[in-house]
Amino acid sequence: MARRLYNHVDVRVRDRARAVAFYDHVLGAMGLERRPPGEAFQTYHLPGDESQWFGFTVDPAMTAGDSRICFEASSRDEVERLVEAARRAGAANVEPAHEAYGSDYYATFFEDPDGNKLEVAFISA
Repeated sequence: MARRLYNHVDVRVRDRARAVAFYDHVLGAMGLERRPPGEAFQTYHLPGDESQWFGFTVDPAMTAGDSRICFEASSRDEVERLVEAARRAGAANVEPAHEAYGSDYYATFFEDPDGNKLEVAFISA
């Protein structure tokens, strides 16, 4: 089994319903499924893999920071598909997919409704 570097990511959001609508659409397009909710906490998993997850915790006083979370895409076409999913979900500050750091790094950058910075990238190197 390959060693993983991360177990989970947990971001803060202000409004649960708005975050569920956004992340259901964007993470659903990535193949993640929402698990049964808690009152202020929500997780998304790949089917059949409970060992790693993305989640959010509701905090009405949260302030988005400058950190960015990057999801890995399997191809340039997937980056293109996911940037459209982000747009349809209401992402803010959406950058068109482009060669961000050279010809082997194809990515899009955007923010969730609370200003959390997200990225989807295909790295072909």
